[in-house]
Amino acid sequence: MSVHITPSGKKLITVIPGDGIGPECIHSALRLIEATGVPVEWEVREAGASVFKKGLESGVPPETIESIRKTRVVLKGPLETPVGYGEKSANVTLRKLFETYANVRPVREMPNVPTPYSGRGIDLVVVRENVEDLYAGIEHVQTPGVAQALKIISRKGCEKIVRFAFELARAEGRKKVHCATKSNIMKLTEGMLKRTFEEIAPEYPDIEATHIIVDNCAHQLVKRPEQFDIIVTTNMNGDILSDLSSALVGGLGFAPSANIGNEVAIFEAVHGSAPKYAGKNVINPTAVILSAVMMLRYIGEFEAAATIENAIMVTLEEGKVRTGDVVGYDRCNSTTEYTDAIIANLGKKPSQTFVREYRPIQLPQVTREPVMVRPQKRRVVGMDVFVEFDGTAEQLGKSIEQLAEGTALRLKAIASRGTLVYPAVGFMTDLVDHWACRFVLRDGEGELSDAQAMDLLQRISSRHRWTHVEKLHEIDGQPGFTKSQGED
Repeated sequence: MSVHITPSGKKLITVIPGDGIGPECIHSALRLIEATGVPVEWEVREAGASVFKKGLESGVPPETIESIRKTRVVLKGPLETPVGYGEKSANVTLRKLFETYANVRPVREMPNVPTPYSGRGIDLVVVRENVEDLYAGIEHVQTPGVAQALKIISRKGCEKIVRFAFELARAEGRKKVHCATKSNIMKLTEGMLKRTFEEIAPEYPDIEATHIIVDNCAHQLVKRPEQFDIIVTTNMNGDILSDLSSALVGGLGFAPSANIGNEVAIFEAVHGSAPKYAGKNVINPTAVILSAVMMLRYIGEFEAAATIENAIMVTLEEGKVRTGDVVGYDRCNSTTEYTDAIIANLGKKPSQTFVREYRPIQLPQVTREPVMVRPQKRRVVGMDVFVEFDGTAEQLGKSIEQLAEGTALRLKAIASRGTLVYPAVGFMTDLVDHWACRFVLRDGEGELSDAQAMDLLQRISSRHRWTHVEKLHEIDGQPGFTKSQGED
């Protein structure tokens, strides 16, 4: 971790005010940081809606990227993202460009913020892998009515996020890490995180390590959230679980987050830009302020971070100044009044609320080499060819078998949306025009060559439209592919 130091000896931070309520929340956070006297300077840059409107599809201009490369630390407000069309999320762009692989989302019970869980002592962190999984954003329309998203999970990504979760536990004095996956269904992708977690856990004997199926984790978060300390999980699972968790303690207004990599860290609230509240001076800035507290700890300003966090807790304990998400927007204090109250309480400590002791986190050092897994033996044993076809499974199967005659491959099965439909087994499957045709070597020996694969593809293309091909790999004697439902 490195921080840019200005000629005047101050730590330089890139600030992105963001969209909607972002500038108001960021203004509150900067006022509080400056009130502590921390030696920092701000380099204000833009991203999000204003940039999209200028026609830049990433939502992140070059001058913002250059600032982040220099400062290595970012405090940002929420950014608007087009929904369901057009450009990628500017938030995701920032996370991926700077390999901020760990998304850290703490949630804890807040004083005088009533919820059905008040008094339960909720204090947990969701550690979400931040750049892979379905959020890699790799999608294709394979037929006009069928789209595909690739779920990319790497051993390197898993090792980094698992080690980070254990190191965070140590830095925050926590004793348990749960790994939440859907490995009972996605045995190769989600299963990779589970296997990596179980391999690395013994290196941290001081931390209790438990695997949990992610849907049970969601169930347990609602049923008994106080059992959790740290939950490490994949990208989409982490996005969902962290929003669920924040609802347990009063909502997104109290949910900070950090996106941390080995080179750059970006601090932001979990919540969005909430445009309907923008400019009304009624929004709860606590999530952004607590994100700034996380930032201060990251740059080594532990005393200032504790001062601000204590002041927030004192303000909430007093209950004199309340935000609209807690008491209603018709009778709340303004954002400015709430910030003023926290500033007035700087230097005080809460009487009923526990504030955790923190120490610097040791970021995991994982090899930068592109290859982490080197099998002793591997071979290509077949291929899946995805075909667009508007007839029946029987018609397609007979046609494909005829085309494959005389090649090194035989048609083993055809699946529709992951379910075996040829040879027919009597399943009541609703069919679409997207078919996965699985071919295997006729003799089961040797290895499929590219020339043999191309020969089959040329034959298929003489009669059918194929859209996608996957080689079937066998790694150290184990299949590197799953079977369709019903396939033997």
